[in-house]
Amino acid sequence: MKAFAALYRELDATTSSLAKQAALQRYLRDADAADAAWAVYFLAGGKPRQLVPTKTLRALAQQEAGLPEWLFEESYQAVGDLAETIALLLPPPTEQHALGLAVWIEKHLLPLRKTLPDALAHALRTQWRQLAADERLVYFKLMTGSFRVGVSRLQVTQALAAVGGIDAKRVAQRLMGYTHISGQPTADDYAALIAPESAGEQNQQTSGQPYPFFLAHPFNQPLETFDGLLGPPSDWLVEWKWDGIRAQVVRRAGQGWVWSRGEELVTDRFPELQAMADALPDGTVIDGEIVVWRDDKVQPFADLQTRIGRKTLGPKILKDMPVVLLAYDLLEWQGRDLRAEPQSLRRAHLDALLEAMNHPTLRGSPVLQGDGWADLARQREAARGLGVEGMMLKARGAQYGVGRTKDVGVWWKWKIDPLSIDAVLIYAQRGHGRRASLYSDYTFAVWDRPAEAAGDAPRQLVPFAKAYSGLTDAEMARVDAVIRKTTVESFGPVRSVRPTLVFELGFEGIARSKRHKSGIAVRFPRMLRWREDKPVAEADSLQTLAALLPKADAIPP
Repeated sequence: MKAFAALYRELDATTSSLAKQAALQRYLRDADAADAAWAVYFLAGGKPRQLVPTKTLRALAQQEAGLPEWLFEESYQAVGDLAETIALLLPPPTEQHALGLAVWIEKHLLPLRKTLPDALAHALRTQWRQLAADERLVYFKLMTGSFRVGVSRLQVTQALAAVGGIDAKRVAQRLMGYTHISGQPTADDYAALIAPESAGEQNQQTSGQPYPFFLAHPFNQPLETFDGLLGPPSDWLVEWKWDGIRAQVVRRAGQGWVWSRGEELVTDRFPELQAMADALPDGTVIDGEIVVWRDDKVQPFADLQTRIGRKTLGPKILKDMPVVLLAYDLLEWQGRDLRAEPQSLRRAHLDALLEAMNHPTLRGSPVLQGDGWADLARQREAARGLGVEGMMLKARGAQYGVGRTKDVGVWWKWKIDPLSIDAVLIYAQRGHGRRASLYSDYTFAVWDRPAEAAGDAPRQLVPFAKAYSGLTDAEMARVDAVIRKTTVESFGPVRSVRPTLVFELGFEGIARSKRHKSGIAVRFPRMLRWREDKPVAEADSLQTLAALLPKADAIPP
C-alpha cells in the first residue's frame, strides 16, 4: 500500500507524460505481481462495486474526527472531495503496517461490502488506525470510487508493453474486460498481461474477448479546406455517426458475446442481439452501434436509455424498444484477424456477410455517396432529423487501430453543430480536483413561458440541465466571485443564487422526459459562451426548448 500511495503522489505531482510513464514503469517493475495486478486495475479505470454506503462513511468519519456535523460539512465544502476531506480530518494513526495493495484490497476493503452494520464501524476504525495520511487518501479514493490521477488507459498500456517487452496492441487486447466492475485481478492475471505472445494467443478461436475499439478524432475544419486536407471523397468511406451504444458482437467456439465500448459484457441486456450472435458463423467479430430501431428508422438515444436502466426486461419493453446492431466493420472472419486489412476490404467482407445472414437485428450502416464535399455537407444538414450526430469519415486504406491513434490510419467524426439555448444559472456547487475551491458545477433554467405570453403573472425559472465544462479558468474565477456575492441560500453543498448570469448552452440531443421537472432532457450539455450581453429577462423559455424537440417527440401546444 505504501508503494502504491507513493506512485499516486508521484503521478499527481506532474503533468509530464514522460514523467508519468517513467513512474508507472518503475512501479510495475518493482511491485509484487499481486499488487501490480490491482494497480493496473485501478489505473486503467476499474472501480469495484460500492463497499460502504457514503452516508455511513461520512457519519463515522465525522465521529472519529470529533467534529460537529456543520464543521465537517464546511470542511467538505472547502476541500471539495470526500476522500481527501476524511483523510485530512482523521486523527493520526496509532499503529503501523507492512501490507501490500493486494492484501489491503482483498483482505480488508472488499470484505467490507458483506460486513454486518454492527461490525462495520469497528472494522473501519481498525483499518484507519494503521494508515498514514498519504495512504489514507488513496484508500478513501479507492473506497469511494473517486480514484483519478491523470493517467490514461493508453499510458498504462504503454507501460505494460515496455515492462513486458511486447507490442502495445497485444497488451490492449489483453486488457479488454480486465477492469470489469466485478473483476478481482490476480498475480496470474498480471503475469498474463506482460507475458510473451504465444501461438495459442494468435488463434483466439475459444476466447470471448473483443478487440480494443478504434476511436475517431474530431474534424471541425472549414468546408473549403476539405479537398486540401482530405483529398476527394472517393478516398473515404462516409457513414452516418449514430447516437447509440458502440459494441462488438463476438462469436467463437459456439458461443456469442456482446461487449460495449466500456468493456462491459451486455449480452443479457440485449437478448435479440444474443440470438443474432448465436446465428453468426464461428470466428466472427463485428463492430457497430446498438440502437433502438422502430418504424424502419433509428429512434432517439433516450429510448435506448429506457432499456439500459431496466433491471428486468419484460415482453413489453422488448416489443416497444426493439434494438438492432448497425454494423460498420468486420474485425474477424473465419477466425482470422482482419484488422490489418484496408478499411474498404473489411467493409466488402462485412457487406457479403450481411447479405448472406439477412438477420432482422443485424443491419449495415449505409455508406453515403456524394459528388463532392459540398454535396456531402448538404446531406449532413439532414442529420439531426434522422437522429444522427453527423458523419464518420473513414480512410479507405486505414487499418483498424487501437484507441484514438493515427499510426495505422484514421477515422474522423464530422459532427453537426450542437443545439443551443440561452439559459440562466440558478444553482452552483463546488467542483473537484483543482476546481475544488471554485463553484464550477452549475444548474441552468429557462423561463416557464415567453415574456410576451406572461401577461401580468410573474414568470418562473424552471431548471432543465447541469453543466460544468466550456469556460476558461479566468471565466470560471469570475463566475465564482459572482456566485459568492449573489448567494441566496445554501443547502448541503449547493448554493442557490440570485438569477443574474446568462449562458449559451450547447447539447447534442434533446428528448421528452418524465423524470425532469421541465419535461425535457438534453444530452451532453456544456457552456458555449457567457452571454454577458444578455439580460436574464431575455433568456429562452420552455417553449423555445420544446421547439428543438424532434417532430416525433414534440410537446403538444
